[in-house]
Amino acid sequence: QVRLAESGGDSVQAGGSLTLSCAASGFTLRHSLYCIDWFRQAPGKEREPVSTHSNGGTTTYADFVKDRFTISRDNAKNTLILQMDSLKPEDSATYYCAVRFGLDKCDLEPSTRFAYWGQGTQVTVSS
Repeated sequence: QVRLAESGGDSVQAGGSLTLSCAASGFTLRHSLYCIDWFRQAPGKEREPVSTHSNGGTTTYADFVKDRFTISRDNAKNTLILQMDSLKPEDSATYYCAVRFGLDKCDLEPSTRFAYWGQGTQVTVSS
C-alpha cells in the first residue's frame, strides 16, 4: 500500500531555512517509475505545485522557488527531501508530497493528477 508521510514543518523567520522530508512506503524511490511532487496550499488559495522529481533524478521547480529550494533523495531511507532556503513570508503554507506512477517524464501538473498524498506539514515564515 502506497503511503507518504511529510515531516519537518516549523515556524521560522524570513531568510531562514527548513528541511522537509517525505517518507515513502509501498514503493521504492530507487526502482519505481514515478513522479513525486511537492505541493503547497496557503489558506484561501489553491494547492500549487512546488517541484516534481522523477526516479531518474530529474527535478523541475516552480519559478517562485527556483534557486531557493532543492530536492534530494535518500534512497536508504526511501525519503525525498526538500531543502528550503531564503524563506519568505509568502512561502507559508501546508506542504504536501504526492506521487503518481508509470511516468518517465515529469512536469509540474495540477494536484488533480495525483491519487496518493501525505497528510501535510505546516510551514510558517514570519517577517
